Amino acid sequence: MEKKWWKEAVVYQIYPRSFKDADGDGIGDLRGIISKLDYLKELGIDVVWLSPVYQSPNDDNGYDISDYRNIMDEFGTMEDWEEMVSEMHKRGIKLVMDLVVNHTSDEHPWFIESRKSKDNAYRDYYIWRPGKEGKEPNNWESFFSGSAWEYDEATGEYYLHLFSKKQPDLNWENPNVRKEIYEMMRFWLDKGVDGFRMDVINMISKVPELPDGEVYDGKKYVSGSRYFMNGPRVHEFLQEMNREVLSHYDIMTVGETPGVTPKEGILYTDPARCELNMVFQFEHVDLDSGPGGKWDIRPWKLADLKKTMTKWQKELEGKGWNSLYLNNHDQPRAVSRFGDDKQYRVESAKMLATFLHMMQGTPYIYQGEELGMTNVRFSSIEDYRDIETLNMYKEYVEKYGENPQAVLEKIYYKGRDNARTPMQWDDSKHAGFTDGTPWIQVNPNYKEINAKAALQDPDSVFHYYKKLIQLRKQHPVIVYGTYHLILEDHPLIYAYTRALGNEKLVVITNFSNETPVFRLPEDIVYTAKELLIHNYPVEESEELHEIRLRPWEARVYKIQ
Repeated sequence: MEKKWWKEAVVYQIYPRSFKDADGDGIGDLRGIISKLDYLKELGIDVVWLSPVYQSPNDDNGYDISDYRNIMDEFGTMEDWEEMVSEMHKRGIKLVMDLVVNHTSDEHPWFIESRKSKDNAYRDYYIWRPGKEGKEPNNWESFFSGSAWEYDEATGEYYLHLFSKKQPDLNWENPNVRKEIYEMMRFWLDKGVDGFRMDVINMISKVPELPDGEVYDGKKYVSGSRYFMNGPRVHEFLQEMNREVLSHYDIMTVGETPGVTPKEGILYTDPARCELNMVFQFEHVDLDSGPGGKWDIRPWKLADLKKTMTKWQKELEGKGWNSLYLNNHDQPRAVSRFGDDKQYRVESAKMLATFLHMMQGTPYIYQGEELGMTNVRFSSIEDYRDIETLNMYKEYVEKYGENPQAVLEKIYYKGRDNARTPMQWDDSKHAGFTDGTPWIQVNPNYKEINAKAALQDPDSVFHYYKKLIQLRKQHPVIVYGTYHLILEDHPLIYAYTRALGNEKLVVITNFSNETPVFRLPEDIVYTAKELLIHNYPVEESEELHEIRLRPWEARVYKIQ
């Protein structure tokens, strides 16, 4: 297997609005990030993925960009950005920026021109269509509820927006659009960026006819994803992007690709195809979604998690590369979702980290994950800020007449603001995030869960993550070894091996509050064992053949 720095790296995602506020306006900023780089260095981070900091009206927290070459005022200036990247590089930390090119803001100069008239030079930068029988051009539903089309009085046509109506989709069929995007990418790479995380990149190619989606339950608007996810020209576009831009720099690229299968994942990440280094797939974080989508919440099953993770590990092996994550700015907190954030918060946070970081792929840590930060339960919808959450609440309560408390329960479990409450730095007011009033409230549990306390406690989740990262740097088997699932049918234990040459790891994790017995399969023989990491005290003399696991216990043995 070809060795690459981005395979060996550990990435830390910063959601800038919620990370650290340096100027007291209640919003995290670039100077706040600069002030915390030593913290990231202490953790052992190699790469920071920074969510968007470009000029934006902020309809979707920066994922609606009005100027790709400027910094949003509330985050600081270009000088602040330049200082930040310089300080990161001084500490050996690389910077990956968010690339949001499926859509722009409706306040971007291209769109302002585009909507002026049908014969404007920029008209074809976006996807415009006349209505059908006085209605939208098709029945696609936006990811943020309602129609994916917005009528524009000025020219009497509709424009497509898969997300908010303030996020019109770019028309990638237009070569001028692609050329402008490549120029913008070069601008940032020449300024010292070390790669891109590409937002919903598998949606840039649409089936040209834009057919209706399949109607079910008499719904007015339905998903059109089969016509815009992994569309007809997506690989052609990415290969062109690679040829024109990416291949000229030693960088890391990761595509956000909802709805991809491992087979498609290989098409995006096989080095021979010259597209991307890796993708974010969503199968494992969709295990608790029913047929009705994200808000149709179902209990997830360990058997399904094993099946999904194993499928991605095995099918990409030697062909592509995995991104390993349980959290990000769009997902609820992993310890609340996959662990036990009450009785065994620390143990289950460590177990989940072990389960993930020992797999093949590049691990991503989302800010606060290394502290075991949890979901939040605000008492009122007024305390929430996320456009997806607010639109859903309005639709479910006003349109469908659902009980407001029942809808809040869905938000407590799945809402994106769970990940967006301010980073918990210490036990002072607003968790040390700001001297002002935070843009969204701090999770009330910051008094006990915070970075200051974690750094002082050698047994904290933080120090456990630090050790996991160190192990990755010391043992190539963790990065490059092959994966093999063991105890496939065990209802509570997820165990697997990693092997590289003569080195072998046995990874044992208990996904429950119970105390199941782990039995080593007979075909795994060894003469020597070394316990690399564990989240409970363990007697070195303890046998590996049969272990009564404690609630949420994790152990990794190296055997020979």
